Amino acid sequence: MTPPEAFPAGSNAASGDSPPAVSFRVRTLRQRRDFQRATRAQSTAMPGFILQMRRRAPDEAEGIRVGYTCSKKVGNAVARNRAKRRLREIARLTLPFAGQDGCDYVLVGRKDVTATRPFDLLRADLVKALSVLHGKRR
Repeated sequence: MTPPEAFPAGSNAASGDSPPAVSFRVRTLRQRRDFQRATRAQSTAMPGFILQMRRRAPDEAEGIRVGYTCSKKVGNAVARNRAKRRLREIARLTLPFAGQDGCDYVLVGRKDVTATRPFDLLRADLVKALSVLHGKRR
């Protein structure tokens, strides 16, 4: 039995709702400079969060990377952690299919909305934000 083929590098995996043929893990941004670079790049505001996207240079590492941030404006530690958990889950479910290889994404939580907005609407917001940002060219 032969293993299934992976998506070619640089392709958009949004062709269906089935999971990728191979295990796919979105890497997490950890360094402050990566967050700062994403802040200076393209962004779009949605009702549940703000999405920032930076296309990396061809000589940088491949793959999709994502970061999450919630300031103290979002609420106390419990509210911030809940908002970030929800952002992590929508990214886990959506980015392998709708994200583009070679991009960094940062999801910024919003006060009183990210933690309470219905999950399906939050996920639809991410799909719409990705289509807006991928349609833009700089």
